[in-house]
Amino acid sequence: MSLPLKNFSAIVHLISPKSFPSFRKMHTTRLSAAKREIDPSAESKNPDDDSVTKLRVFVRKKRAKKTVQAIVEAIKPETFDQKPCSLPEIEDFAYGKQSSFSRSNEVQPPSDWEKVIEGIRKMRSSEDAPVDSMGCEKAGVSLPPKERRFAVLISSLLSSQTKDQVTHGAIQRLLQNDLLSAEALDKADEGAIKELIHPVGFYSRKASNMRKVAKICLDRYNGDIPSTLEELLELPGIGPKMAHLVMNVGWNNVQGICVDTHVHRICNRLGWVSRPGTKQRTSTPEQTRESLQLWLPKEEWVPINPLLVGFGQTVCTPLRPRCGICAVSGFCPSAFKEAPNPSSTPKKK
Repeated sequence: MSLPLKNFSAIVHLISPKSFPSFRKMHTTRLSAAKREIDPSAESKNPDDDSVTKLRVFVRKKRAKKTVQAIVEAIKPETFDQKPCSLPEIEDFAYGKQSSFSRSNEVQPPSDWEKVIEGIRKMRSSEDAPVDSMGCEKAGVSLPPKERRFAVLISSLLSSQTKDQVTHGAIQRLLQNDLLSAEALDKADEGAIKELIHPVGFYSRKASNMRKVAKICLDRYNGDIPSTLEELLELPGIGPKMAHLVMNVGWNNVQGICVDTHVHRICNRLGWVSRPGTKQRTSTPEQTRESLQLWLPKEEWVPINPLLVGFGQTVCTPLRPRCGICAVSGFCPSAFKEAPNPSSTPKKK
């Protein structure tokens, strides 16, 4: 129960100072010493007064505000506004944002790169590769320009993690069944599309993406394909490698190098590309593209893809490359150093 402040003086007046002859000096540094009992002599003077014998005095020590204020003043207000480090937005990692690779005069081409390309061209001229007759750029060569662009787009979509021979066979079956146009694919049954494109990699997902792409091309582009790199990358199942290939072949608009797994592997073996600021190999085809474009002349951006793809299919293969017959092994820092196939390594017991 709390009493009004105006009655406090009256209560103090009722308590006689004679009942409290002395108070023990209270310690100000410990809270446990803040309460003290009344002198026992008061109990002998008035033994019937229980309120006096049980009275406890609590003193709450006031906290020093100056110390707190000094600490607050010591912290400058501008420190709260500073951002010592800032995390990049997730969109900064998306394709099309500013690249970590920057073109500068300090980027020098690899030594003897022209001799390497010339040597690869000589080897390629003596032996055909699957890409020469069954690559994505060969899709729909007999079709009108509009239909051929759509055929190249679908062929690029099917080529992901699929050999050229398998992709070419799927395109031929779609063409024979008149399903190589946006209008036909939009009306076709998805199950029928799966049967025709099997056994391409991830054929179920690709069949679904094919119908989505056909619908977008009909609704937005009157059955044609997008004419910009950014719009192509918005299509389901289309990545940077495919988009650059479609731009080069379909629209004759060179905006970058088409880098697939073969180009990515061979450029790293030759030491042509590296991560920015280091000598480490690039880890993705997109990093390879950005690094390669820093020094490779633009007139080589289109022919470099079929050249290295065919070279990778016949000589510089993913497993057990044929360095013994390679005419440019003398320029390759990775020649005869390829690690053995992990699947052939005996397991430890």
